[in-house]
Amino acid sequence: MEVIHFLEKDIQKYSKVMLLLVVQSKGSSPGRQGFKMGVSMHGEIFGSIGGGIMEYNIVEEAKLYLKKSSFKPFLKKQIHQGEIIDGSGMICSGEQTILFKILNKSNLPTLQQILENKHGILKITPSTFEFDLVKNLKKCCVFTSESNQNWIYTEKINKKNRLYIIGAGHVGLATSEIFSKLDFEITLIDDRKDLNTLKSNHFFDHVIITDFNKIHQFIHESENSYVVIMTNGFKTDKISLEKTIGKKIKYIGILGSKAKLKTMFEVLEKNGISKKQLQKIHAPIGLNIYSQTPTEIAISIAAQIITIKNKALYFNA
Repeated sequence: MEVIHFLEKDIQKYSKVMLLLVVQSKGSSPGRQGFKMGVSMHGEIFGSIGGGIMEYNIVEEAKLYLKKSSFKPFLKKQIHQGEIIDGSGMICSGEQTILFKILNKSNLPTLQQILENKHGILKITPSTFEFDLVKNLKKCCVFTSESNQNWIYTEKINKKNRLYIIGAGHVGLATSEIFSKLDFEITLIDDRKDLNTLKSNHFFDHVIITDFNKIHQFIHESENSYVVIMTNGFKTDKISLEKTIGKKIKYIGILGSKAKLKTMFEVLEKNGISKKQLQKIHAPIGLNIYSQTPTEIAISIAAQIITIKNKALYFNA
């Protein structure tokens, strides 16, 4: 979504901007389908189409086209196998097809519609750039092509992902910082308003100070909602899990040792929560990267949530 922001602002500033978009990718291509990049008339860039020497050359080519008085959108194949025809100069294997398309002020309404709605279907052809609020595209991206002048690219634009961090301590602070770089809307929830870690946390979008028995009132049910529980005690962790486990959300994870969580789950089972419900909880939270520090724990949580988010996005899991 940040690339869309860049495109919209750049058109407002310079009247036109180059959109570079990976419409198709195969194998070990560094640029995956859906990767986007904006290139301004004055050389500013945002986003990525795969990096390396290939990206550098593509960006330089885009700058040249922006200076021309006339331009037609086109597709450029890049094969990552060294010095061959259509070669990218990279040797990582795979291939990708990149769209060069100049957007101008006539495209501003579409970009603004995407930013306002944040869900729907983006459709691009050689002559159109459209956004539709329908949600009937199963895969993330679909590209069909009969020729360089006759093709259609469609992409599902999802609502912004929401992360609810229950617990504003040191790990909550580190988790907020990591996810603030991942285009998540972050809500921090705690029952303590005078925490030093809360006062030094400038990375969240919303903060809610409330009794943990009421947290379920503030969590939006959605396939784009993720909950991480990391309060300062066994009792408040257990309450937080009890209050969120029945909600229709994508992910719930809880911080703690295996011994602590085993005891907690036994108590919750006695209180009527089924094993099937508990098996869906990510506990201990995060990928096992032998984390030691709050930042390392936050990175392990981010890696796990990104895996789940992207698996659903690309494979309709």
